Amino acid sequence: MRETPTAEEFLASCAVDPAVFALRPDYRALLVVAEGIDPSAPSSVADDLIARAEEHARTLLAGAPVDELPHIAAWREAYRAFGAKPQRTRNSLEALTRRADKGLPRINSLTDAYNAICVLHQIPLGGEDLDAYAGPARLARAAGDEPFETFADGAPVVEHPEPGEVIWHDDAGVTCRRWNWRQGPRTALTPTTTRALFILDALAPVSDAELLSAADDLVEALSGLGGDVRTVRRLLAAN
Repeated sequence: MRETPTAEEFLASCAVDPAVFALRPDYRALLVVAEGIDPSAPSSVADDLIARAEEHARTLLAGAPVDELPHIAAWREAYRAFGAKPQRTRNSLEALTRRADKGLPRINSLTDAYNAICVLHQIPLGGEDLDAYAGPARLARAAGDEPFETFADGAPVVEHPEPGEVIWHDDAGVTCRRWNWRQGPRTALTPTTTRALFILDALAPVSDAELLSAADDLVEALSGLGGDVRTVRRLLAAN
């Protein structure tokens, strides 16, 4: 039986392929692992974050169209660089910011908190079940034959990314397509998740300090979702 890696071992083996940094040298990924969490634990912090995020989105959108908000515009440019059409496949930050104006979706305390932090800090943020991973998380440009297990019309299907598409993957296949567009159900958070991986994505003009601040808020929110929550993090950058 394969031993479960510690959070530190898992993070140490995660990587971003040089081809991704060649596409966007300003890219940084901040990975946060949280252990001992209860996704459905009641949290007034999550409720407060949702309210603040919705108000922040309304303020931002009153001053500029969503596609002109600085970090969203940067991600649209990044999508075009590997051949994706951002008006058809919106990154997670843009999709949530558009929804937040009229109200963010409510799922459970864990998902609500990280969705709110995504909007508040204007940084794409994804959450996944660490125990569903097969090997470390790696960001790369796809060959085009990698399996992506998903659903279509309620039935399980296997899709494949476009060659050159930026994907997160593990040893079993794609975990998220088009950088931060569509996560796969295989590694999705569930009500029974106790160990989670969070990926915070940043491009210029977002600074390292702003990226770390978003992670700090995430860790603070997670600390209320269990009696003994533990977090570790690692920053992946070109330098």
